[in-house]
Amino acid sequence: MIDPFFTRRTGVVSVRRFSPEYLRRTREGLWDRSTAALEPFSLPDRNRILDAGAGTGEFARVLAAESPADVVCLDADTGLLGVAREETGLNAVAGDATRPPIADGTFDLVTCQALLVNLPEPAAALRAFGGLSTDLVGAVEPDNSDVSVDSTVDSEANLERQVRAAYIEGVGTDVAMGSRLERLFRESGFGSVRSRRHYHRKVVESPYDRASLSAAARKASGAGLADHETELRRVLSADEYDALRSEWREMGRAVVDAMRAGTYRRVEVVPFDVVVGGVTDE
Repeated sequence: MIDPFFTRRTGVVSVRRFSPEYLRRTREGLWDRSTAALEPFSLPDRNRILDAGAGTGEFARVLAAESPADVVCLDADTGLLGVAREETGLNAVAGDATRPPIADGTFDLVTCQALLVNLPEPAAALRAFGGLSTDLVGAVEPDNSDVSVDSTVDSEANLERQVRAAYIEGVGTDVAMGSRLERLFRESGFGSVRSRRHYHRKVVESPYDRASLSAAARKASGAGLADHETELRRVLSADEYDALRSEWREMGRAVVDAMRAGTYRRVEVVPFDVVVGGVTDE
């Protein structure tokens, strides 16, 4: 299930804003197994890196661990940025990713993680990144259309596919950008574009942590689905939404029962496309 968000206006563009808890939960473990997909970023050779849309600094922390470079966090949300500064010890700058308050040519790598999928005009952000970098621009973006779910509750995977398809159609930004990211880089004027695919595997199994128990309870109550009601109703009729909500709650109750029995297990795999391009003189 794609997680909830709300929108706000920051000057020219509309961006999604997330809580620190959401960012920790969805990014947790993303790079724990391997950072091999980041090889095109040439991190050991970087001097100054900007993590645009850094949020609470999860990706910036990985960049700092893999590179000797000075890493700077950029985000329009000063609350998230404060968490990033406190938890990572990295420098942080408040600003819009499409209009960053930073001089051109300040970095030799400007990158982002799960930012472009949340922007109505991702190409504008890439163009801004190209001005800030003297060498490379990169991005790590999920392909939400290619998420796989395997669950011991038979109906869960199919219902999640239905909800995800309707959400993607109704959300208004390209949350399934991942597979099209390489083309976006080329169309934005970057050269020597390279791409890799990285898979984030998330497992829920006994013993269940508090976050997993809470997620199950929200399924059973319908609260999780209600977070997306606006987007879903853009695609579904009133009767279709009500029927989906009823099935969703029934599935959630089955998940809760299976957790009580200690038999519930769920594996979700989210593909992320990693793309990097070189700044050209054109």
